[in-house]
Amino acid sequence: MLHNLMIKVIQCRLSFLFYLLLAIPVTTFSQKTDSTKSPINFGGFVTVTNKGISSIPNLTLGKPAAIVFMSVGNSFRFEPEFRFGLDGKPWMFIFWWRYDMLRTDKFLFKVRANPTVVFKTIPVTNNNVTDNIIRTSRTLTGDLTASYFATKNISIMPYYMYVYGVEKDAIKNTHYLALKTAFSNIKLTEQFYMGFNPSVYFLRMDKNHGFYVNAGLSLAKRNFPLSVSTLVNKTIHTGIPVGEDFLWNVSLVYTFNNKYMKQ
Repeated sequence: MLHNLMIKVIQCRLSFLFYLLLAIPVTTFSQKTDSTKSPINFGGFVTVTNKGISSIPNLTLGKPAAIVFMSVGNSFRFEPEFRFGLDGKPWMFIFWWRYDMLRTDKFLFKVRANPTVVFKTIPVTNNNVTDNIIRTSRTLTGDLTASYFATKNISIMPYYMYVYGVEKDAIKNTHYLALKTAFSNIKLTEQFYMGFNPSVYFLRMDKNHGFYVNAGLSLAKRNFPLSVSTLVNKTIHTGIPVGEDFLWNVSLVYTFNNKYMKQ
């Protein structure tokens, strides 16, 4: 009973956060202040990978995919993400709203919320004829990230995400709690550098839960937009009945960034 009450409280708070973040851009961009010439960042990346992976097992595509991610804003940003299979079928459309609540030399605290549309191809039989159709489902997500910058290139990030399944037959409550570490700009030569991002996380999906580790490794060249990365995800122990115990992929990433002034 207490557990159900806690879940309802979390849902209410995240719903409030979601609608608050939707409202912030309206009030922010409608206000006329002396900061009309403050810079707005625009950037993102395009990724092509041999296997679409998600830390949420039932959202993993498991086959070649492309991801287009964009970000526009400054301390408050709109960050849409479009994921497709390389066969042209949509995988996920994610519409992040992100706000940096606190930023110092040593700390960063940010909140995000999104509505997500998930696409899944399922077989449907009608009059003894089976066809594949694309079914859509919706989720609402909120997350919190606190980053501590131990050095210029090393950060430690506790992270929490909550996902609510909107559809009647969906997994209703997903809790994702992780401890992430980022080692960035690791010098290999004067031109090449790498990044390493290991994490350990706990995942609870309704009544089932599990423990996992994952790690990302990237290789890039300075002042060059293309990089190569790989992601590995391994199950330590789980009662969640979907997903593979070991996942990995290799990706080619094109990164773009531009700054312009508010008009």
